[in-house]
Amino acid sequence: MALAPQARIGAEECEAALRRLVVEAAYSSATTALTSGVILTAFALHLGANNLAIGILASAPFLSQLLQAPAVLLVERLRQRKRIAVLSSIIGRSMLLLMGAAVLLPAPAALIAIALGQFVLCGMSAFGACAWNAWLRDLAPESRLGEVFARRTTYSAAVSLGVGLAGAFLLDRTASGSDLRGWAFAALYAVGCIAGMISAAVVSRIPEPLMPRRDQKMGLGALLREPFADGNFRRLMVFLSSWQFAVNLATPFFTVFFVRQLGYDMTFVMILSVVSQIANLFALRNWGILSDRFTNKSTLLVAAPLYIVCIVAMIGASQITHRDTATAYLVLLHMVMGMSVAGVTLATTNIALKLSPKGAATAYVAANALVTSAAAGIAPIVGGAFADFFSARRLELILRWTSPEGILMFAPLKLSHWDFYFLIAGVLGLAALTRLGLVREEGEIKRREMVQQILHQTRRSVRNLSTVSGLRALTELPSGLIRETQIRLRFVRMQRRRANHVRWEPSRG
Repeated sequence: MALAPQARIGAEECEAALRRLVVEAAYSSATTALTSGVILTAFALHLGANNLAIGILASAPFLSQLLQAPAVLLVERLRQRKRIAVLSSIIGRSMLLLMGAAVLLPAPAALIAIALGQFVLCGMSAFGACAWNAWLRDLAPESRLGEVFARRTTYSAAVSLGVGLAGAFLLDRTASGSDLRGWAFAALYAVGCIAGMISAAVVSRIPEPLMPRRDQKMGLGALLREPFADGNFRRLMVFLSSWQFAVNLATPFFTVFFVRQLGYDMTFVMILSVVSQIANLFALRNWGILSDRFTNKSTLLVAAPLYIVCIVAMIGASQITHRDTATAYLVLLHMVMGMSVAGVTLATTNIALKLSPKGAATAYVAANALVTSAAAGIAPIVGGAFADFFSARRLELILRWTSPEGILMFAPLKLSHWDFYFLIAGVLGLAALTRLGLVREEGEIKRREMVQQILHQTRRSVRNLSTVSGLRALTELPSGLIRETQIRLRFVRMQRRRANHVRWEPSRG
């Protein structure tokens, strides 16, 4: 296993490496699908976890990213990013065996075991991510960042879909709270560990370019001073941190909301996750085109508000009394949410990498991870700590009509427990979006222009909704939209060049 960086990477070797990035995404996403998210929350509920414990588990992936501070120093001093990424992956994913074995322990010890395993796993992931992101920044051509990450995310979504269905099928064959279900969770974590080790093996075959030499060794403060001194990147970090706090105040508790407040079983929760992943998969191609053609900021200005609307709209599920209607509503909402999450995830990843200087991306990526992870990690702990407070509160909007025949009262809105979180998250998310407007990205266009063009083309597509070609047009980004926007941007740039030429042309006479 060759883990040393290479002085030269040929074109063919680089193309092979980009293909391996896609293969690696399949195995790593399988590990994630089997051991995190809905599965982890369901496992914790099976072991008797309360809201605070679930919030702590949800915070682990974010708080552990604070370890990227020492990881920056490690990367800068060892200058062997592949070695760090591979070894940290092996150590961290071995913890999945410990978490699976928690079914053999009594309830308090079992929860401690999965919490310990989760924090070690996420901590090692932080070291690996610091090296991995900077490594990819130097390996992948900047002009193909959107394409490469879109393909990686597409494969990740496809594998997560299949693995999620398999996990749901396995859990559906066991009774809730039974020992057999505990062993089912143990099996999922064992398979996830194996997939994670294969992922590390694939990563070991991807070449790493040599890091540029610095004139002098820099400490952690000096390294992190660069990104914080960069005004534009600092504004990006402010937006991302406030955004992460807003969405993570509520989203980690979706599973608890579905199971405890709405009374759905885990199989349906897994189905909702799969529906979201399918929508994510089909939307990624279009978001990838948008991020490359319209810039990542323009993409965020469309995808992020849609995601916030979906979080607030989750309140509607608790207002619908008819079970089948509520079920259909949640499925539709998760479809839209999956589409919006695809755009937000792709654009936030790309814009952080794009605004990081090539060859010095390690400090920028790490600084961004430190700030955003702290905000995202605190949010679910705050949510879990105040869960009991909101569970004892209720807000009702009552309409009262008085007539000679009597008094008619109607309550169209009833907020309780997790509904408050969704509403608060929506308000905080909208506040975070105001910070995005201060970030500057080369080539950005106004959100209104892009939305108008998308809506115009969507209206044309809806007219053909009854035809197969019309249905297909709704799922593809119109090529005319791209061509029109390209022409508009070229025209604007030509006008600016002409204005500059006239301004500086020497007078004659």
